[in-house]
Amino acid sequence: MTRTTLTTMLGACSIVALLGGAQAQQADAEKFFTGRSVDFLIGSAPGGGYGIYGAVLGRHIGKHLPGKPNVVSRNLDGAGSITAANLLYNKSPKDGSTFGAIFMGAVTEPLTGDASVTQYDPRKFIYIGSANKETSICLVWQDAPVKTFEDILTKEVLVGGAGVTSSIRQYPMVLNNVLGTKFKLVNGYPGSREAGLAMERGEVNGLCGIQWTSFLAQGAEWMANNKVRIIAQMGGFDGDEELNKMKVPKIWDFVKTEADKRTLAVIFNQLEFGRPYVLPPGVPADRVAAFRKAFDETMKDPEFLAEAAKAKLIINPVNGDGVQKLVDDIYTTPKEDVERARAALK
Repeated sequence: MTRTTLTTMLGACSIVALLGGAQAQQADAEKFFTGRSVDFLIGSAPGGGYGIYGAVLGRHIGKHLPGKPNVVSRNLDGAGSITAANLLYNKSPKDGSTFGAIFMGAVTEPLTGDASVTQYDPRKFIYIGSANKETSICLVWQDAPVKTFEDILTKEVLVGGAGVTSSIRQYPMVLNNVLGTKFKLVNGYPGSREAGLAMERGEVNGLCGIQWTSFLAQGAEWMANNKVRIIAQMGGFDGDEELNKMKVPKIWDFVKTEADKRTLAVIFNQLEFGRPYVLPPGVPADRVAAFRKAFDETMKDPEFLAEAAKAKLIINPVNGDGVQKLVDDIYTTPKEDVERARAALK
């Protein structure tokens, strides 16, 4: 037998072994999920962006899991998803029978916020994917005392805020501390939906930090009827293509120093995994693989995409490995930049 023949045979055997291992994993996962109900814990109030995305995902992901389990979604609002994250990490079963949706801010809270209330290590969550990359916006109602973002550098404007890790609470604070804006937060709203209704009622003048996708899902009529003005966008340095066409200025246009740019990047980098879905640590590898595969397939499912389009949800997914790497990268941020970001959030 020649060396080439032997190498070819060994290679073929390796492929067969790998395929056999994958098939065994699939069979194990199918045996686990068949006839089972899977709990889907959505760490936000229903009706807001996270709640809508989670509800739509929950109606479709089960048919892509082996064994087609029944997925039961429930909302657990509290402390900007920290309540849900703590429960998932510490008390939920670690067998693949429970997964969750948490705020991107809950992922970064132990790094830049109050670590005493976060009883979890975000790097140890198992990420199955994110429904999209996000861009956040600042907007004001038609009769607000400001017309542009520049106006807020000199004039106070009331904006609605929510839980401690919610972007509509965090981002105005950050912009006040880094850029010198004069947002005045009115906290206590359960989420962006309720804060948006408060804006419509005249309780506040606007919102800052609402995700562009959330706004499209709940505020398209406001924009169509010229009831709101979008005055800034936050996210990647290049900005969102649609918002750029609308000539909405990027927050980076107002940053004056490299140190301030790095500070804002620590906080806004979380937008790269805007809608993360997680398993608790310790879930067996075959079930992790099944969830990640099911998530990827759901993101391409015509029925899911049709329902998402009807709800005006933008789907721009990041797979589980991609989210895991983004989170790991954020947690290697230099200490000096982290400290500045932490100070900006107070």
